[in-house]
Amino acid sequence: MAITAASRLGISAFDETNMVELRPNWSKEDAQIAIASVYRQVLGNDHLMNAERLTSAESLLGDGLISVREFVRAVAKSELYKTKFFYNNYHPRTIELNFKHLLGRAPYDEAEIVEHLDLYQNIGFETDIDSYIDSEEYSQNFGENIVPYYRGFSTQKGQKTVGFTRMFQLYQGYANSDRAQGNTGSPRLTYDLARNIATPVRSPGAKGSLSGTTTSERGNLYRLRVTSRAVSRTPQIRRSLKEYVVPYERLSATLQKINKQGGRVLSMTEA
Repeated sequence: MAITAASRLGISAFDETNMVELRPNWSKEDAQIAIASVYRQVLGNDHLMNAERLTSAESLLGDGLISVREFVRAVAKSELYKTKFFYNNYHPRTIELNFKHLLGRAPYDEAEIVEHLDLYQNIGFETDIDSYIDSEEYSQNFGENIVPYYRGFSTQKGQKTVGFTRMFQLYQGYANSDRAQGNTGSPRLTYDLARNIATPVRSPGAKGSLSGTTTSERGNLYRLRVTSRAVSRTPQIRRSLKEYVVPYERLSATLQKINKQGGRVLSMTEA
C-alpha cells in the first residue's frame, strides 16, 4: 500500500528520497553519499559529530574493501550505536530500533521481540545484530550494496499489513531523531505486541505528521481515505477517492483488503 499525499502524512522526506545504492563503477563521491545515508539510517537521524565517525570503516568502504552491508554492520556494532540506543534503553526498545534501523520496519509480533531477547541474553549483542543483517529479509531487500531504508510506510511482498500502523509508533517525523523522542527509553509497542492487536494511527495535531497511538479502547471508529484503482483495459490507470469508516476491531482486516485490491491509504484518523 504505497502512500500518496505524503506531505500530509509527514513522511514525504522518506517517500520522495531515492534508494541509495553503490552500483558498479561507483565513484568516491558515491561512496560518501552512501556513508552519509548509512549514518542517517542506522543512527536514527541523530546528529553525528566528526569525532564520532567510524573513519576506519569509512576508508574500507571508500576503497572498495567492504560492502555497504558490512559498513552497516560496523556502525550497528559500534560503541557509538550502543551509547545512543543500547546502554540507556530498555532492551525491548533497543530491539524496536534495531528493526527500524536495520530492516526498515517495526516488529510484527511479540515472538520477534522474544527471539531477539533470547539471542542477546544467550549469545550476545553482536550476534543479535548479525541476525538482522545476515537475515534473508535483509538480503532480499537490500543485498550487499543498498543502504537500508524505511519500508514500513508501505505494505509490500513479504511484509505484514500490521507493520504499516506499527511503523508510525516508531516514527515521529523527518526532523526528529530516535534519541529526541523522550519516553525514557521505554518500548513503544509492548501493549500491542503482547495482545497481538493493530496499532491505530492518528494525526498528532498542528504539523500534520502521523504517529502511532496505542490504545486499549474498543468501539472506536476510524476513517480511512483511500484511492482505489479502477479496472480498465487501457494502459491508463484511473483512481477514485473513497472513504471507509471501520471499527477498531476491523482495522487490520480492512487494511489487508484495501492492499489486495490495489488501493492506497491517504489518511487514517479517528472518526
